[in-house]
Formats: sequence, structure tokens, C-alpha cells
Amino acid sequence: MRTTSQRLHSALNRASTRIALMFAAVAIAVFALPSAAMAEDNYMAQCPRADTACQTGSAAGLVQGQCKTATSYYHRTQVCVDYAADAVYVYDGQSDGKSAIAEIGTDNGAINKRICRNNLGYGNWAKCDFDWAEAGEHRAWGGFLNSSEDMPTEFLWSWNNT
Repeated sequence: MRTTSQRLHSALNRASTRIALMFAAVAIAVFALPSAAMAEDNYMAQCPRADTACQTGSAAGLVQGQCKTATSYYHRTQVCVDYAADAVYVYDGQSDGKSAIAEIGTDNGAINKRICRNNLGYGNWAKCDFDWAEAGEHRAWGGFLNSSEDMPTEFLWSWNNT
């Protein structure tokens, strides 16, 4: 027959083991799974490709650079590019529940497509910070995210840095 002290010691050992297993499970869940922010930047099927960089923009206050606005068919998305900072600003110009999208394309460097998503809603600006090769032609498009496979965009302008 076990004493009260032995039973208490055994119960404490079982409790300690359970707590240790619980902490291990939490650690695995926190560190092994991708964060929501990481998953969020894969909003397009092409985002995981090595030649494409996708970002979800952060709220922007002061908008800088050259700006153009897409037509109503492309949800009046406004795109601004700050050439010196390699920054892209995207304005959601239509209340439709869809994210506004800016795309910057270039034939220089390993990454030739950069996509900035504004998921902040109608009437808001979002900013994405990219780093692209300065030389050569760059092109800007504006539109909206319809699905992970469909991103209707309108060509807005191009520029050259030599």
C-alpha cells in the first residue's frame, strides 16, 4: 500500500509531465506554423514564384511620387511610385470589398514583378517598400484583386532609369 506522500508525489509527476507536453505543443504551434502575415503575402497564386515579390501594404499617410489612376473598370485604383525610395502607394478607389492592387514590372534583376496589395478598404492608402534595379524600363499597373488567380489591371505608365 502506498503512503499519502507517495500518491501525492506520483500525482505531481503526472501533472508536471502534462504541463511540459502542453508547453511543447504550444511552442510547436507558434514557431513551426507560418504566421498570418506570412500567409497574407501569398494572396496571388504567382506570389511564391522566385521572380515575383508580393506585399500587403501598411497604412500610408503622406503619399509621394508620380501618380496615375486606373479607369472605373479597374475600380479607380490610384498608384503612386516614389522612384527614389522604391516605394509604391495604392489607393482603393471603389467600395466593393476587393483589395486594390499595384504592380510594378521590370526586366532587370532576379525579381521582375512586384505586387502591392491594399486590403485596408475603400478610401485608404497603403504603402509597400520594394527594392528594384534602378536601370532599365519599369512599368506600373493598377487594378484590383478578384481572386488568387485573377488580378485585372490596367497599364498606367512606364519610366526609364539609365
